[in-house]
Amino acid sequence: MQHYPVMCEQVLSYLAVRADGCYLDATCGLGGHTRAIAERLTSGRVIACDRDAESLEIAARNLEPWSDRIILRQALFSELEKLLAELDVAGVNGLVADLGPSYYQLTNPERGFSLYASAAPLDMRMGRSQPLTAADLVNRLSEDELADLFYRLAGERRARKLARALVRARPVRTMGELARIVESAAPRGKGRLHPATRVALALRMAVNRELEELEALLEALPRLLAPGGRAVMVAFHSTEDTIVKHRFRDLARRGVVRLLSKHVVRPQAQEVRENPPSRSARLRAVERI
Repeated sequence: MQHYPVMCEQVLSYLAVRADGCYLDATCGLGGHTRAIAERLTSGRVIACDRDAESLEIAARNLEPWSDRIILRQALFSELEKLLAELDVAGVNGLVADLGPSYYQLTNPERGFSLYASAAPLDMRMGRSQPLTAADLVNRLSEDELADLFYRLAGERRARKLARALVRARPVRTMGELARIVESAAPRGKGRLHPATRVALALRMAVNRELEELEALLEALPRLLAPGGRAVMVAFHSTEDTIVKHRFRDLARRGVVRLLSKHVVRPQAQEVRENPPSRSARLRAVERI
């Protein structure tokens, strides 16, 4: 499977990888950033984590040539501090987190992330061991709860209208049904986005508790990093990027970290041409003091 680690050149530059360092890839996915770091190590190691067991299985095959310097573990952001303690790692020299679902998850119809995979189940779980699916939310929450979810997590201005349409059309079981119901209530305009894009985003974020997990990672960050250790985070939508920006600035004001990127860093034009999904990426980085 073709895999493009997003903004890899910039990630490596901000991490300033040491050959003997210890690094944490908090979102291993198929192993792109992990591989790029491992290639630069001699006596160092990468702890590569992901919440998705299926992605880790593929990553293990992709990373086999560097397996002597990689530790693969299934873990949520909220479990990383405990994991480092179990591995007897006091702090890492660098951490990278590429937020949101992986390319594998987005392009695998069985995972139920794409609005254009009409027969796909309304799932959206980043880890299939999680019990809650997007279908559970759509079919169980009240109209008011759905509307609040769509507006709060994705800024959907038609939240109440779309929530009402979904409640009336229950049960909703597939991505195709979700897309058609939303499009019938809010027909496609001149924009290139599908009318259900924000609804799907909100459901995905809720199912995976993405903001709660991000907050847990940011709260633990000073304890995860060794002095001089660097954290690089790549977000793909404004809600996550704003949280990262504000937390990094707060840590800097408190003298805990130094901002390495005073302004958001965007992918280069060539990368966007070669890997169009990278166009939304926003990178920020800090160094532990």
